[in-house]
Formats: sequence, C-alpha cells, structure tokens
Amino acid sequence: GGRLEPIEEVVVEVDDEFSGAVINKLSERKAIMLDMRPAAEGGRTRITLECPTRGLLGYRSIFFTDTKGTGILTRAFKAYEPYKGDLENIRKGVLVSMRAGMSTAYSLGKLQPRGELFVDPGVEVYPGMIIGEHSRENDLEVNCVEAKQLTNIRAAGADEKVFLVPPRQFSLEEMIPYMMPDEMVEVTPTTMRLRKQILDPTLRKRGTKTLAGDRLL
Repeated sequence: GGRLEPIEEVVVEVDDEFSGAVINKLSERKAIMLDMRPAAEGGRTRITLECPTRGLLGYRSIFFTDTKGTGILTRAFKAYEPYKGDLENIRKGVLVSMRAGMSTAYSLGKLQPRGELFVDPGVEVYPGMIIGEHSRENDLEVNCVEAKQLTNIRAAGADEKVFLVPPRQFSLEEMIPYMMPDEMVEVTPTTMRLRKQILDPTLRKRGTKTLAGDRLL
C-alpha cells in the first residue's frame, strides 16, 4: 500500500547543442534517461526518458525555449510506480510588489536587470503580488509603481525612452507547478496572477522564520 504516482515515457529530439540543457532540466524534474542516440536527421539527438507526470507540468514551454523552438517532444503514460520524491527547487526567487498601484515603464525599466518580468506597464498591482522572477535565489520586495519625477529643466537625453523586454506569459498549467508552497494562483474572469499567500511583508517574513524554526525541531 505504498504511495504511487503516474510515470510517463518522454521522447525528445533536439539539436545536439541543446541536448545537455534538456537532460539537466528534466533531471531536476526526477526524469531518468533510458536511451540516447543520434537521430535520423544529422546534427540531432534522440533521447528517451521516463519522468513523473507532475515533473512535466509546465515543462513544454521551457523545452521550446531551451531548444529555440526546434525541439520535438512526445510523451505517453507508462505505469504507476512508487513516488519518486519531492522535486528540487527548479526556479529562483521572485520579485514581489511592495506597493499598490499601476506598474510604470520607468520602474519596470529599473527592475529589468534584476530578473525576468511578468507584467507590462499599466497593470494594476498590489502588495504581495509576484511581478517577476529574481535573477538570484532569494525573493526581493520591489516598487514597480514609481513614476519618473518631472523637472522644469530638461537635460540632453532626459526624455530617453525605456525599452522593455516583453514579459513572460504563463498558462494556468505553467503557473501551478511554478509556484512555491507559500504562494498561490489568483484567477479572475479576465486575469491570472501569482501572489504570496501572506500579502503583508512583515507577517510573511515572520511566517517564513516560523517555518524555518519548525524544520529545525
């Protein structure tokens, strides 16, 4: 009467240069490689793996990003097998809004070097809402509603435009495996958002410390 979970057979065909990245990403998701050989088409590799279904949730978009849209991925149910263990932390920290208001191009432009953004300018945000992925492992509280201060003196280049990379878009299938235990998905008729379960930053930090203390007991 042990704990079981569905396992799928995954077959990917990728350019040789992308095979390492694909294997690493799937290994983080508890995949085991069964076979690796040259594909029929020169310069490409065919890899067969088995992976828990939960490890594949949200992976397809990552796969196409890693292979620059050239990879082929097929999957099929194989069997129920003993639980493979918890997934490793397969993402970095997140950028969390510290204020309510409308996101601005000015503030997002300043935040862009900190990581990957999930929102455009003109999006209504609130404290505790996740607006991007941090480039480091820790979460970071950020102000994405700050407006540029206007002055009477215009220096050369003062009105330079802000160039923003298009924000990362999530489907519901991608959001669910992406979120951490202290986060949740908020779904409305018009939008889907990621947010922290505890919106207040002070209470959230207190809850994190309590959880860390419990783990040491």
